[in-house]
Amino acid sequence: MTRALLTLLLICTTALSWGQNTAEQKKLEQQKNKLQKEIKEFQSLLSTQNKKEKSVLVQIKESDAKIRLTQNLITTIQKQSKLLTDNIYLNQKKANKLEKELEVLKEDYANTIVKSYKSRSDQSRLMFILSSENFLQAYKRVQYMKQYANFRKMQAEELKEKMAELEALLAKLKVQKKEKENLLAETEKQKKELEADKKEQDALVKVIQKDKKKYAADIKKRQQEERKLEQQIQKLIREAIAEENRKRARESGKSTDNVSDTKIELTKEGKIISDNFKANKGQLPWPVERGYVSQPYGPYRAHAEGVKVDSNHYNSGLDITTSKDADVRSVFGGEVTLVTHIGTFDKVYTVFVRHGRYVTSYTNLKSVNVAKGDKVGIKQTLGKVWTNEATGETVLKFYVIQDVSSLNPQQWLNPLK
Repeated sequence: MTRALLTLLLICTTALSWGQNTAEQKKLEQQKNKLQKEIKEFQSLLSTQNKKEKSVLVQIKESDAKIRLTQNLITTIQKQSKLLTDNIYLNQKKANKLEKELEVLKEDYANTIVKSYKSRSDQSRLMFILSSENFLQAYKRVQYMKQYANFRKMQAEELKEKMAELEALLAKLKVQKKEKENLLAETEKQKKELEADKKEQDALVKVIQKDKKKYAADIKKRQQEERKLEQQIQKLIREAIAEENRKRARESGKSTDNVSDTKIELTKEGKIISDNFKANKGQLPWPVERGYVSQPYGPYRAHAEGVKVDSNHYNSGLDITTSKDADVRSVFGGEVTLVTHIGTFDKVYTVFVRHGRYVTSYTNLKSVNVAKGDKVGIKQTLGKVWTNEATGETVLKFYVIQDVSSLNPQQWLNPLK
């Protein structure tokens, strides 16, 4: 009984492990597809842009983006390869076990056939029954012969099933080994591309080092502009929250004094919208139809070896480089709470769309199609991205904010949508 329970537990554990591996493989494959799409968009956009119109710093920024994407792709492929190696090992182990079990089954079946052959005569079977001492013994002998025949049949079926299982497993192993070969070849290809990209970047960095002061000033100016933009967004978000909370207070007859500017008071409808937005984390479409992440969320270092600048900076949103005049789309249904000019250039717009407790912000728009109070649907056009003629960049700055906390937009978006 104990042995049977242990066997059942082992089977369940193996099945669970296989299920987890399959889920992880699927997740890694999706991640690889997303990265491959971004790299494809990067190469496509680069081929349509004039390099002469771009500054060296912009070219380095593009080089950084390509290197980062390639490194992420290599890491993902290596994870796939490792998981596949583990699966191949487990499958090979199972195949070896099956082969041993088949040997035992074949031997047992052969012995049964020999015994059957020796007692194959109908006369000997009849004599076996007739030689019984009484009716009960004769009945038991008939039952025994039936059970023996069923046992032989069961043995044959089990042997057939095990052989089919082994055949399927060996075929699966063959596919997995081929897949691993392809992954290893793809890794080597990406590594070569990475080395080429790094050499190209090194050449660009040498250009910077020839005029350190000028480029240090340019980098510092850009960082200051980004900090100012993020501070303005934070200020506007707080003001919008306070305004919405005052509105709720007036509607309910409460005092508008000392309302919170950090957490919005939701209505029942607002809570439903907020919950729906949260439920779609990782599945929201990109705010532009095509593009790549030129600067991800989080801390980063300005690429300026040998140039004295404040190298540590934090991006509270996501920089998405796209094509000229690209449409900007709402990533989820909601209400436009603000359309304003913020940042360094007065002609550039920012649109805020509220989704319950969440806000998505779209900055660097040259024109807008919506106004404050408008209800927008998923993928509805909000405006067009502005192109900085001085640098040749067409970059949408996209933010996801919960109350006043900036979240990582890449965890919310799915570039395949």
